[in-house]
This record gives sequence, structure tokens and C-alpha cells, in this order.
Amino acid sequence: MCLVGVLQLNNKKLLSIRRSSGVKVAPTVSLEPSKFKLRRALIITKLSRYEFEQSRYPELNEEQFHQMMRKRGTDLDAWIYHHKLHKSFEDNIVKCFQDAGCEVKMTSRAEFRSSLSKEVMNWADVIVPIGGDGTFLLAAGRASPLFAQSHTKIPIVGFNSDPQRSAGRLLLPKHYSDYPGEAVAKIKGGDFKWMHRTRIRSTILGINGKIPQSYDLYRHCISKMEQKTTRPETLDKELAKKYDAKVKRVLPYLALNEVFIGETLSSRVTHLQLTLDHGNVLYKTKSSGLCVSTGTGSTSWHSSINRITRHSMDSLTKILPEEIRNDFNGLDKDQLVRKYNESLIFAADDPRICYSIREQINVGVWPSPEEFEPRQFVSNLYVKSCCFDANLVIDGSICYSFNDGSKVLLEVHPEDALLAITLD
Repeated sequence: MCLVGVLQLNNKKLLSIRRSSGVKVAPTVSLEPSKFKLRRALIITKLSRYEFEQSRYPELNEEQFHQMMRKRGTDLDAWIYHHKLHKSFEDNIVKCFQDAGCEVKMTSRAEFRSSLSKEVMNWADVIVPIGGDGTFLLAAGRASPLFAQSHTKIPIVGFNSDPQRSAGRLLLPKHYSDYPGEAVAKIKGGDFKWMHRTRIRSTILGINGKIPQSYDLYRHCISKMEQKTTRPETLDKELAKKYDAKVKRVLPYLALNEVFIGETLSSRVTHLQLTLDHGNVLYKTKSSGLCVSTGTGSTSWHSSINRITRHSMDSLTKILPEEIRNDFNGLDKDQLVRKYNESLIFAADDPRICYSIREQINVGVWPSPEEFEPRQFVSNLYVKSCCFDANLVIDGSICYSFNDGSKVLLEVHPEDALLAITLD
């Protein structure tokens, strides 16, 4: 059964307290779009490259900053142009919501850590990230009921502020970037569809229940984040014995795209041990890292890791026996490549997750056992680190240290799904 079906059949469970997480689960809004009331919109704005660079030099005035950027060879005029483009688009979105009779609050991506409080979450009827997929992911991560401790699951709808330069797979179609007022009117009138996007819950397993410090990577520098925590809980006896741990603690961030585990230094080999679906086999692997993806993330890093190219197809057919190679000559190789790459993508509400071992070492005794598949769908995945200086990274933004002996259980819970608004 798909995730939407689970939510529709058992919506009452979303109102209960899950003992497994120690967190009051946020109930979803009405599943009938026509009953959705749009009165208050929380708009999350993009941090432009111009704003980001300017924030790194607070001691410089605007003229001094411009001079320094031009001296280093930066195309400052392009930065300023796109910055103004984003800001103009944001102003237009605000006006559209206000014209529709909505109260609007705004927070920038730079301020998002501190300004998205529980009170603001409870205030908003909808969260509106404006920018690209990165801004959407940031909003989705902080809008998690585990992070915000919110009593309401707030839906998200994103606008692409620069569709000429960004595909914006998580955002509304380009048409609504050109006509945002039309999108707001449809949402206001209930003329939309809900999309439930599966997210990955990360649960740290250990002895003392301590949660590692999280770091925010979106500024391109490491800075400690505001830390919302869940409480430690005693691990189920069977799992405690299986994974040699006493307690568990749920990380307060849910992954909409993927969880990546790997050594900080990309040239260093990542050594991990994995158990699939609480099975009885412990797989040992060395690689360039582990990427665990949702259906939403299958169009992103998951696809990039596993896709094939026309060059790969040509190289493969060249080594085939002549009688078989002749059969391939009449086939459209571009179409074969396209079909294979399209087959990597799976539905956003798929309750499974798919792990990909990035550049798995297949020499000597690695992997162990040798039949360990580098990519597979699972319901849950246990990972133990044998790494030197590794991190667990959620959606490319939130980072936790994950060194030798660290253990995590990656799994899907239907109530963790992101509630998004989509338009045709």
C-alpha cells in the first residue's frame, strides 16, 4: 500500500503519542483540499550568493565589498543581477498572498535557525520556500515535527524564483513562477492536490543516550545549530541484543532527499558495516560513502551515483561477442540509456528507501560477503561506522559526527511524511 493510503486509512494514529520516538506526533491537516483554510503564510526566502558573500565580511561597507569582489575576479554584476531578481520575485509572492487576504510573515534562510520557533510554526497555515530545491529542503528539514515539536503538520509549497537556472524539482512548475497569483488563488480555493513525500528518520543507537552535536553546513562553513532534542529511550530487548546497544535517540531532523554517510576527506576510504531489514547478515563494505535515498531524492544524488552514460553503453557493446554485438547495432542506444536512467527514479511516497554504495571496493576480501549488492531497496537499514573522521549528513545541510563505533538505524515512519501542495 502506498503512503497516501496508509495516511488515509489510519489518520487517527497521527494524533497519538509514538512510544518509539518519545515525541508527540503532529496530526496532518484535512485530507480534503477544499476544506483547507489559507489565512497565514510563512515565507522562507533564499540566501543569494551576493548576500552570503557579503555576510562573510561584516566589517566592509558596500563600496569596499564591491571593490574586493571585483579585485578577486568575481562576476559581481551577475551576482547583483540575480540577487535583485530573487528579491523582486519574493516581493511579488508576498503581494500575491496579501492580495488573497492572507497575513504574511517572512524569514530569510540566514535567519531560519532562530526565527522558526514553535510559536511561528503553530501560527502558519502554510510554509512557502522561495528559491530553489535547496531552500525547499532547508524549510522541510526545520518544519519537521520532530525538530519544531509542533502540534500541527504544516504543509509546504515552493516557488522557483529563477527557473531559467534551476530545475526546481520540488517546486511548483515554471508556469507558476510566471503567474504566482494564479497559484495562490488555486491554493486559496482548494484547487490543488496533496503530495505525501516519504522522509527518513535517523535513530542513534548507543550505551548512554547522548546525542551528537549537529552542525549546519548550508553557509559553506561549520557552525553549531540550535539544537532541538528528543529524549533517549530504552531499546527493545531483541534489537538491543542484535546491535549491542542499550538506548536509542531519534535525531530531530528528517531527510527528505537522502542521508549520506562518509569520511570527511573525500579521498579517504569509508569503512561501514550494514544490516538490511533487521536481517541476520552483517555486510562489510569499503567505498566512497553510503547514500540512502527516498523517492524524492531518487531524482538527485541517487540518480547521479547510479546512472549510465552513452559512453558506458558504447564501451559495453564493444566487448560483446560479434554475434551479440550485431543485435545491438539496430537498437537506439540513447533510448536504452534514457530508459535505464529513468528506471532509477521511484515514487515520492514510496515507503521504501534505497541505499547506494558509492564506488564500492570489489577486490580481495571486500565486500564481505562478496555477493553484497551495491544498491538495493530496504525498509530499514542499520549502519555501524568503522571510520576515522566521518559524518552523517541529512539533505546536504545538517551534519553529525559519525566515527568508529557510531550506530544508526535509518527507517521510514508514515507519520513523518512531508505534506506538500502540488498544482497541475
